[in-house]
Amino acid sequence: MLQEISNLLTEQVNENTKDIDKKSTLEVLELINSEDKKVAYAVEEQLPKIAKVIDKIVTMIKKNGRIIYVGAGTSGRIAILDAAECPPTFGTPPELVMGIIAGGEKALTQAIEGVEDCKEEAVKQLEEINLNPKDVVIGLAASGRTPYVLGAIEYAKSLGCYTVGISCTQNSLLSRLADDGIEVIVGPEVVSGSTRLKAGTAQKMVLNMISTTTMILLGKVYGNLMVDVQPSNLKLKERAKKIVMESTGIDYKKAEEILESVNFNIKLAIIMVKTGCNKDIAEELLEESEGFIHKALFIYKNKRKGGKNESINGMFRWYV
Repeated sequence: MLQEISNLLTEQVNENTKDIDKKSTLEVLELINSEDKKVAYAVEEQLPKIAKVIDKIVTMIKKNGRIIYVGAGTSGRIAILDAAECPPTFGTPPELVMGIIAGGEKALTQAIEGVEDCKEEAVKQLEEINLNPKDVVIGLAASGRTPYVLGAIEYAKSLGCYTVGISCTQNSLLSRLADDGIEVIVGPEVVSGSTRLKAGTAQKMVLNMISTTTMILLGKVYGNLMVDVQPSNLKLKERAKKIVMESTGIDYKKAEEILESVNFNIKLAIIMVKTGCNKDIAEELLEESEGFIHKALFIYKNKRKGGKNESINGMFRWYV
């Protein structure tokens, strides 16, 4: 076992930081920063694989699938964080993107290291959320060999789920087991074996890319504005007004009025301002365009030109 662990890239000694304990505060920071710079380049090398994974995920979500992240320790906490940010940022239901961590909720604030060796625990947690073949299961393990994560992938594959492994080790067990593997090779850590550092950063960057790009491809971003953000507090309501103002050119008072008229639905507000149509018609346009604002505006423009002989689902007699 010792020999096996010692051979892992994530456990190697970083030659650049062997005497870090003798450095000044600034020198330590410079070393950490220098190593961190390598992460983005390592992620860049995996972009084609990440793109392939995202395209598959979008297809699965359109068939009522979910994204399920699975990890232990740092990987699990990163998984929970990315999943938890999707509902407020993109207006998704909590069950669309879910994070599962070895040891459950308690493991978010306390290290429960032993549970990562239990494959059965992963299976139990996936059973509790009724994992089904429509779902995508993404396993995260810096070493690519965590039994808990491997158990999750094995179970998911047995159900027919699409599976992905994200690791920081070449030709990892996780990559070989999953349908697709993303291996971000960041090299030895500043503090040997502490994968909460570069490996953790790499995993977070990849999950940010997966969730954000998926949501963009599902129509939850207009331009670069998050038009499905849920304005659940004062700050977010102000952000909603700013989004409507920036995308339509109207002033603050008008943005506030129109948002209040549609219960702060940003997409409806933008469509109504840009087309001059009422709420009911904006809702029809949004449904026809599958939630994409730019498609809704394109449909409106074309149907408007077509006059009474053109309609969307036979519903738009109001064009005459």
